[in-house]
Amino acid sequence: MKNNTELQRDVMDELEFEPSINAANIGVTAKNGIVTLTGKVGSYAEKYTATEAAERVFGVKAVTDEMKVDLPSFHKRDDEDIAQAAVNALQWHVWVPKDAVKVKVRQGWVTLEGKVDYKYQQTAAQNAVQNLMGVTGVSNLITVKTVVAPAASDVKMKIENALSRAAELDGEHINVEISGNKVTLKGNVSSWAERNEAERPAWSAPGVWSVDDQLVIAA
Repeated sequence: MKNNTELQRDVMDELEFEPSINAANIGVTAKNGIVTLTGKVGSYAEKYTATEAAERVFGVKAVTDEMKVDLPSFHKRDDEDIAQAAVNALQWHVWVPKDAVKVKVRQGWVTLEGKVDYKYQQTAAQNAVQNLMGVTGVSNLITVKTVVAPAASDVKMKIENALSRAAELDGEHINVEISGNKVTLKGNVSSWAERNEAERPAWSAPGVWSVDDQLVIAA
């Protein structure tokens, strides 16, 4: 098991290795597997990428994001421009259903609202807007529509089969429970990145609109 100093060093190395991040402006602390990121970044995209980079480091159990977005002057845009760019990005994204997502912008912060049929569509909408110039943050309030729950045994089998196929996961240590449209994942994984990867097949199963991830990151 890594001590705090080793984990801090590994996260700093991962940030420095990621070419889209200016790691010199990001502070890293680690305590008992909890990593805190501080400092200033030049865009929300860089902020999001830095958090993802820290999460994929072995030994990280959670990441606290305290970074601030400090846009350079040539990246600043008014809310109307950002809103129009966001609407265009959503319209051009093949995975975002037409007219399903509404956009609000306040001081560069984008809020997405609406309903979609699948989790991947909710994620696609956020991906479409978070890298736009001038965006300082994103609140994804899009919900996945409630549909009639399929047979629990069928959903459970599909998810378990998908977990067993995943090269990044040891599906034998993950237990899948189904209750209506809700999937609960229990068991142990070896990293935060593996925990996130385990959610993907759960969200991909037909009829699922809620995933309760209770997976524990084991030392």
